[in-house]
Amino acid sequence: MVPEEQLAETEHGLVAQGGGWFVLNARDSRWRDRPGRGKLCDLEGDADFPEVGVFIDVLAPGETMAMYHWEADQEDYLVISGHPLLLVDEQERQLKPWDFVHTPAGVPHVLMGAGDGPSVIVAIGAREHQNGPGWGAYPASELAQRHGVGVGQDTNDADIAYAKFEDSRPAGYRDGWLPEG
Repeated sequence: MVPEEQLAETEHGLVAQGGGWFVLNARDSRWRDRPGRGKLCDLEGDADFPEVGVFIDVLAPGETMAMYHWEADQEDYLVISGHPLLLVDEQERQLKPWDFVHTPAGVPHVLMGAGDGPSVIVAIGAREHQNGPGWGAYPASELAQRHGVGVGQDTNDADIAYAKFEDSRPAGYRDGWLPEG
């Protein structure tokens, strides 16, 4: 049997630290404030899940989840609320609640906050190739550059791609980030 995980209390919320099973309400979890990139619910805690990454992003209009990129593993997104903008394979798509986006390996994409209020998005990504030189890349894209989420030339260096953003910092949940339910 796999033991139940004991969640650690931090000044910014509850954090998983090992490999056991657990139940964690997103409002009780540790969050990250990522200036220009929204709020990120750190459901995985200190022990990143080895097979699948799972996050909740809250994006204000104009904030971006990431830079336009592709990965060697699939990524999927479920819009819970709001009307984010999807840039995918040089196309724009306005999304709405309950839209599901699947991006197979190799498909360049990014989601951005848009509309009149925040967008809440559940992000899920495979991790087979996450750590290593073949993880993916940030391709140069005129569409992404027009939206402020593109690099000027192809790179797979995150430090170059995210150079314009401040470092993220731990944050506790604030009322209003997530829809009531």
